[in-house]
Amino acid sequence: MTEAHSKSRQQAEIAFSNVQTQFFSKNNAAEELDFVAQARDAKTLRLREARLAKALADSMSATPNLIAKRAKAR
Repeated sequence: MTEAHSKSRQQAEIAFSNVQTQFFSKNNAAEELDFVAQARDAKTLRLREARLAKALADSMSATPNLIAKRAKAR
């Protein structure tokens, strides 16, 4: 059952719909930016942990090599 609304009512409904659409679009954009920021932070943390683990592994393997070099030099 379709009701016929006045022209001013129809214009008001259209205007409200446009404002509501803009509001939800802004919400979605903000959520998307938050998601991108969280993904970037997670990747940064993962890369930092990998870099620190590699640095630790390199320093641990460098110690025996230095000891071996010093022993050969004597």
